[in-house]
Order: sequence, then structure tokens, then C-alpha cells
Amino acid sequence: MHVEVPWQQLDSSALRGLIEEFVTRDGTDYGVVETCLDTKVNQVIGQLKAGQAVVTFDTEVESATIVVKER
Repeated sequence: MHVEVPWQQLDSSALRGLIEEFVTRDGTDYGVVETCLDTKVNQVIGQLKAGQAVVTFDTEVESATIVVKER
């Protein structure tokens, strides 16, 4: 079961770690231009603030992730 977790309730270091894991996953494609880690992290924070992405927690495997909402 997946539960949405308000990203604002996460400790700043936990949120950063979660975002860094999300943006550095294998198979993540950011286009032709290479983007630095801080820029990627800030982009995801912007998506979270805009409601375009959410933090979810899988209660079965006890793991959190970020999910980008479909438009």
C-alpha cells in the first residue's frame, strides 16, 4: 500500500537524500545537456512545491520514493 507523505514534514537532510536518490537512479534521462546535481535537486523541489510530484511511502517494503504526477 502506498501512502502520500507531505514533503514539508520531512527533515531537510532526509528530503535531500530522497531527492538525490531519485535524480541519480539508473535510467533517468535528462536530455542532451548534462545538469549538475544541485540543479536537479532544485528542479524536483520546485515540482514538489507545485504539486507536480509527491513523496510516497510503500508500507509493504517500508521505502519512500518520489512520484511525478501525470499531466
